[in-house]
Amino acid sequence: MRKIRKGDQVVVITGRDKGKRGSVLSTPSETKLVVEGVNIAKKHLKPSPMKGISGGIVEKAMPIEISNVALFNPTTNKGDKVGFRLLADGRKVRFFKSTNEVVDV
Repeated sequence: MRKIRKGDQVVVITGRDKGKRGSVLSTPSETKLVVEGVNIAKKHLKPSPMKGISGGIVEKAMPIEISNVALFNPTTNKGDKVGFRLLADGRKVRFFKSTNEVVDV
């Protein structure tokens, strides 16, 4: 079970995009994830008439290290550390360490 998953709201805590907030689009590896609107790079795209792609410069969200983001806590409106806990019925859930509130019900 991962601390940050696809679809979570995260806040960037270090780097040039510090303070930006977005949702996780994908997790290409164990240590990286792609966040919406964060770490945008300009890629030069070659035209391909067979595929219907016109060339030019395209902005693309690139992967960011998972250690550079924190899960967004809506009660405190800040990034927060995440821990794991077993519930009484045996389910393993994530919780915010500052408020002891369960993330996913």
